[in-house]
Amino acid sequence: MSSLSPLPRSPELMSPGATALLCIDLQEKLVASIAGGDRVVWNVRRLVDGAKVLGVEVVGTEQYPRGLGPTVATLAERLGPLPDKLAFSCGECPEIFERLRQRRISDILVCGIEAHVCVQQTVLDLLADGWRVFVAGDAIGSRFEMDYHVALRRMETAGATLTTTEAALFEWCRRAGTPEFKQISQLAREPGP
Repeated sequence: MSSLSPLPRSPELMSPGATALLCIDLQEKLVASIAGGDRVVWNVRRLVDGAKVLGVEVVGTEQYPRGLGPTVATLAERLGPLPDKLAFSCGECPEIFERLRQRRISDILVCGIEAHVCVQQTVLDLLADGWRVFVAGDAIGSRFEMDYHVALRRMETAGATLTTTEAALFEWCRRAGTPEFKQISQLAREPGP
C-alpha cells in the first residue's frame, strides 16, 4: 500500500450525501404505453433499492393520479405517498426541493416518464434553478424512440449529465469491500426483464 494520498474525488461525480433520486410519474397507465416500460421500472426499482442501501434521499411525484392511476405497485411500496401534480414539471411541487435544500442536497438524479414531457421539463426547470442534474438514460422512457432520443440530447445540451442505473449505483457506492457494496453488486447482477 502506498503512503501517498489518493487523488481528490472529482466534483463531476455524485456522492450519496449530496444527491437525491427523483422518480417522476411512474404510474401504471403511463408505464403500459412506454417502449421498454418494464425495463424502465426495473431500473428505477434498482435505483430506489440502491439509494436506500446507501442513504440517498428518494423523492417522487405522480401526474394527475385521479385520471392516470397509482404508481406501479413495486415502486409504490418503496416510495410511499407521493405529491401529485397537474403541471408536467415537478417544479409544481416546491416542497420537495425545499426539503432537499434544507438537507444540503445539491445534485438530483432523475428517472421516470415520459422522457420528452415531464422528465425533460423538470430537468430544464431544475437546471434553471441551479441544481446539478443527472439523468439515468436507462431509467427514463417515452412511447416513441424519436421523442426519447431528442429529449436526451436536449437535456444534455442544456447541461444535464447523462448516466445509467449501474453507473449511478457504483458512483454512490464508491468502493468495493463493504457490506453496502455487496448489496449494490447484487442489484447490478440481477437479470433484467
